[in-house]
Amino acid sequence: MNYELIIIGGGPAGIAAGVYAARKKLQTLFLTYSFENQSTVSLDIQNWIGTPSISGIELSKNLEEHLRTYAGESLEIRTGSKVSSVSKIEGQPDGEAGGFEVATDKREKFSSKTVLITSGSVRRKLDAKGADIYEHKGLTYCASCDGPLFAGQNVAVIGGGNAAFETAAQLTAYCNTIYILNRSEILRADEITVEKVGSHPNVKIIKNAVPIEVKGDKFVTGFIYKDALSGEQKEIAVTGIFVEIGLLPNTDFVSVVEKNKINQIIVDPKTQRSSVTGIWAAGDCTDGLYHQNNIAAGDAVKALEDIYLFIHANKSR
Repeated sequence: MNYELIIIGGGPAGIAAGVYAARKKLQTLFLTYSFENQSTVSLDIQNWIGTPSISGIELSKNLEEHLRTYAGESLEIRTGSKVSSVSKIEGQPDGEAGGFEVATDKREKFSSKTVLITSGSVRRKLDAKGADIYEHKGLTYCASCDGPLFAGQNVAVIGGGNAAFETAAQLTAYCNTIYILNRSEILRADEITVEKVGSHPNVKIIKNAVPIEVKGDKFVTGFIYKDALSGEQKEIAVTGIFVEIGLLPNTDFVSVVEKNKINQIIVDPKTQRSSVTGIWAAGDCTDGLYHQNNIAAGDAVKALEDIYLFIHANKSR
């Protein structure tokens, strides 16, 4: 079967697009290995619009249920396979719909007029002793999700880019002291952001801090780092550690589109179109400025609206 649209990825972006595709009666194949996503590990998400508090697992189940409600006549859902490649069918002119083959690790092949990539990303993990032990026990990768849980406490933010400083800025609304630890002398965040966040009385910036160990009992109690200049190991007492050392987009399977130096798919923010006519992308796998569940869902809806117009414009030719 030649689908009108293939959606790759089962997070908030993919599901938002899937629901809209079904409602618009596009012949759609929805491919995802599972419906788990980055937020599944969060115990309490308080910024999913319309729901004051929800666990990551419950949110994932709700999203899947919403999608499956529309499955059937025009929306086909396939799980358990990982997409291995997206390629353009040779002989298909640029600018026309109908030109892509999507292959999976189970040797399945599907063809489609258009493709929407919503494959997300994974957080770069903290390389320090005990980091894996205390993940979700005080060590977290989502300030938007978990920040309010640390109200009145001392926390550390690991990283020196804009994401780290933006996380610290969020945490000033809740926490007593926020330590920003950067492993070198040079901060990668914008100077104006560093100046603004660093001037807050609750924020302390520690440079040349090489992560060594996450300390704790049942939950995080402290963090040990090494001064890169003196070699001395130091410990700070914190109950929360927010890791902001970058994202790794899940885009290795697609080589036909233009990506930036960290492998994010470059898109037009107005339409979510990629560099290849007929391929769109939305969510954490793109070079969008901000990455959150609500933003991913919104960008996917934006992409789907554009895909719908694109497909019908080609039908009328």
